Amino acid sequence: MKFIFFICTLFIFCNTSYAGKIYGHVRNDKSETLAFSSIIVKGTTQGVSANLSGEYQLQLAEGEYVLIAQHVGYKSSEKKIVVTKADQLIDFQLSEQQYELGNIVVKNGEDPAYEIIRNAIKKRNYYENEIKKFETEVYIKGQLKLRNYPKKFMGEEVDFEDGDTSKRKMIFLSETVAKYSVDLPDRKTEVISTKVSGDQDGFGFSSPQIISFYQNNVNLGILNPRGFVSPIAAGAMNFYRYKFEGSFFEDNKMISRVKVIPRRTFEPLFNGYINIIEGEWRIHSLRLTLLKENQIQIADTVTIEQLYVPLGNVWVIKQQTIYPAIKIFSFDAHGSFVQVYDKFNLKPVFPKKFFGNTVLKFYDSANKKPLGYWDSIRPLPLQQEEILDYIKKDSLERLPLDPRYLDSLDRKRNKPNITQLILSGQNFGSEKLGSNLYVDALLDVINYNTVEGAVIDFSPTYSKRFDKVSRRRLSITPTFRYGLSNKRFNANLSTTYTFGKKYFSSISVSGGRKVYQFNNANPVLPRSNTLSSLNWERNFLKLYEAGFGRVQYSQGFGDGFMFGAGLQYQDRIPLYNTTLHKWRDFKDREFTENIYAVPHKAFASTFSFAWQPKVKYIEYPDRKVNIGSKYPRLNLAVTTGIKDLFGSDVDYTKWRFTVSDDLNLKLAGRFSYRLNVGGFLNKKTVYFQDYQHYQGNQTGAAAQYLNSFQLLPYYSLSNTSSFNTTAHAEYHLNGLLTNKIPLFKRLNWFLVGATNLLYLNNGTFYGEGSVGIENILKILRLDYVQSFGHKQFNTSGIKFSLPLLLRGEED
Repeated sequence: MKFIFFICTLFIFCNTSYAGKIYGHVRNDKSETLAFSSIIVKGTTQGVSANLSGEYQLQLAEGEYVLIAQHVGYKSSEKKIVVTKADQLIDFQLSEQQYELGNIVVKNGEDPAYEIIRNAIKKRNYYENEIKKFETEVYIKGQLKLRNYPKKFMGEEVDFEDGDTSKRKMIFLSETVAKYSVDLPDRKTEVISTKVSGDQDGFGFSSPQIISFYQNNVNLGILNPRGFVSPIAAGAMNFYRYKFEGSFFEDNKMISRVKVIPRRTFEPLFNGYINIIEGEWRIHSLRLTLLKENQIQIADTVTIEQLYVPLGNVWVIKQQTIYPAIKIFSFDAHGSFVQVYDKFNLKPVFPKKFFGNTVLKFYDSANKKPLGYWDSIRPLPLQQEEILDYIKKDSLERLPLDPRYLDSLDRKRNKPNITQLILSGQNFGSEKLGSNLYVDALLDVINYNTVEGAVIDFSPTYSKRFDKVSRRRLSITPTFRYGLSNKRFNANLSTTYTFGKKYFSSISVSGGRKVYQFNNANPVLPRSNTLSSLNWERNFLKLYEAGFGRVQYSQGFGDGFMFGAGLQYQDRIPLYNTTLHKWRDFKDREFTENIYAVPHKAFASTFSFAWQPKVKYIEYPDRKVNIGSKYPRLNLAVTTGIKDLFGSDVDYTKWRFTVSDDLNLKLAGRFSYRLNVGGFLNKKTVYFQDYQHYQGNQTGAAAQYLNSFQLLPYYSLSNTSSFNTTAHAEYHLNGLLTNKIPLFKRLNWFLVGATNLLYLNNGTFYGEGSVGIENILKILRLDYVQSFGHKQFNTSGIKFSLPLLLRGEED
């Protein structure tokens, strides 16, 4: 009913009778464009913004108005207009703000900017909480453009498939109109309309992010997990120097311009200007920039502009614009992301349970609005290049309706790539059928171990999506494996179907014959074992063979709950070393025997429950997506070996409870942990395959963080203990301390410390401690690891990794 009311209201709004259009340009005294200037009706928050070319357009009912044009760093300009049915051209020319030094009172040789900032700091907490409840409409437009890019990237030709070979091009353009509701600490965004250039089913940047400089720590997400110190934070004087640049008057209010200067480089600090209203000591506007030397990650520079306007006795944000620029791997991109706020309601009445756990909601057909709708509601006109981008990409998007185009596109994409086929595998797809075939890399297909000798393991995966927007996907993976030394052939088939109209669900069915690692979590990578066996005479891979059948099901229920269930049957037989071939022979080293376990059958069930309190969701018309919570994630799993069912020989019950979290300590860095407790409640008949195993590591590459031991030999502490516990923790300093070291700080490398602990109720203890450096070349991490607490395993080593691949949150 609410949705129907909304649609009716929108229809009435879109059909409201307006008079002629007011349009024009905003320029400075040199006739230069003033991008994203704000044009508002005096005495209200109603207004629009100019686009990147300084063009604006505004529709008002007939009558007399005073328009105010504003831009950070320029004098505002007022024009009285009479709106009739005819269109009117109203241009604005803004003069650069002249700052009067006036009667400056210098105390003890101190710049007057410091007293202004002290007063602003005193009022910071008040203004941060001044408006605790409001509702507003926001228009969001984001664009990202390339200035240059390489012909090839990682051996592949860079092709945007737009028929344009020029180096300058628009690669992303989106618009959104949304209702933003706040009742602190709750927030909710309802997307009324959204569009993405070239993707009619897409959802653009749709979540308003008002960057509050009244907060001590300004969180800008991936730009730096530590956040950045606000120029008016409680302790800002320890981080910044300030310079009074003068003052100006606007609506009889004196506004002071203060230059913000970081005291030290390579700390998370802003550069630029902040304008403070004298007497009230609140922010009027600002333009602040972050550079690489301010510890931003990914981007090279980011500039933030904000403009506030009065509304009654308070001031509200009118416009926020972010200008990012990035150069990485020869890609040179820049963009702008503007948010324009309007129609503030400072006394909204929200229904009960209005906020709930959904923070971002897309209404049905939000991304299906016609062009006429966008032309009528858009608060800033499109630039010519944006208009052309919409036209070109919409035309390209219609091409897939032509089977001949789809066939030509598939032929181009599906050309065999030798590099991919050898190193990473290659996808061969059909746009017409919505299907894809992934072929394994040759380095994964052909490997070596002492049980099978040279082994061919081919596992192509066929997947099909049933539509572009829902979760419905089907994947089928046949596996064919043949050992050239033991001359055994194994084949199996695995299928997975994902679905769920509201919450994620999946079901998997697999069966056949398979070669397993004794730890079914596969701690040893075949590639690593091949190299270590042939070159260093270390055969870490321990295998057995089984005919098997397996069914798994998982279901999300909302409110952070997830349920999983699985049944598995294995008819297990032992395998033996059949070859001792190696490239190098070490006199003091021999291959180890494969682990022996007597032939037996095992039927087991597993039930798992996961819960994360106060989880938040993004709600699309056809599904909900879990975006996490500030609370820990809890997981309980119970596995039972069922004796005599289908001839099963096993009889045991084991449990495992896990708590994990990722804590943002802001300027102090990030702390992540994973705690596990568990054990065997019943262990009448347990074979080695079903022991409690741990993710060990005996290679130079780091194993999965927060779920592994970096030096523990494989299977060395596997057990059937009635109680065991492990703890994994990492502390990422994210630039803390290293930004104080001369020369080293310019590398932008970060310290990281970690520990891994294990305890069994028989008194066995094992631990590891490590210290490392990450963000080397933005992708590499090196750790020095030392084990302790166990006499048999007292060693150290250097481990390397690509952290993006090893965050380590899997069970």
